[in-house]
Amino acid sequence: MLEQRIEQHFIDSADLKYQAAQVLSKPIAAAVQAVLTCVTNGGKVLACGNGGSAADAQHFSAEFVGRFERERPELGAIALTTDSSILTAVGNDYSFNDIFSRQVRALGQPGDVLVAISTSGNSANVLAAIEAAHAREMVVIGLSGRSGGKMSQALRETDVHIIVPHERTARIQEVHILALHCICDAVDHQLLGEQEGTS
Repeated sequence: MLEQRIEQHFIDSADLKYQAAQVLSKPIAAAVQAVLTCVTNGGKVLACGNGGSAADAQHFSAEFVGRFERERPELGAIALTTDSSILTAVGNDYSFNDIFSRQVRALGQPGDVLVAISTSGNSANVLAAIEAAHAREMVVIGLSGRSGGKMSQALRETDVHIIVPHERTARIQEVHILALHCICDAVDHQLLGEQEGTS
């Protein structure tokens, strides 16, 4: 019984990824172009989210500053979820809703990109970060699920919205990390060309 339950998680995850591949390939490709424009012009990517989405923001930033699967020069990326002093100071002195937006206003420059992750699309602090990014003339790549939530209204036509068509948070997060890996891979491919031994 337990094994069947575990197997069902794998099946459900695989089914969603298979179904979402065609729907999400276009917005993911648009996200790649936004990131490429940013990094080739000397910009940086800021990333934020809460809980599992915070972990995804850190995971993505680590693969940009470090590497994904190939050796390449470092790419500028900062996870806005990692500085406990900033998070607790801003959360205490202002509001938890301001923990990312104040960092975006402090660090963001025109031409930078914000990766804003919220499975529901309704996280108030992520929505505030999007507003701050727009004020800084940054492009936003939003990752959400379900119907896109309030993020759908917060994003502009010049932004990118990757909406995972599913209701369960776990499944949405599994596709978010795949989408972020696709962005890392495609950016490397565009910057470095084909890898020897691959097609």
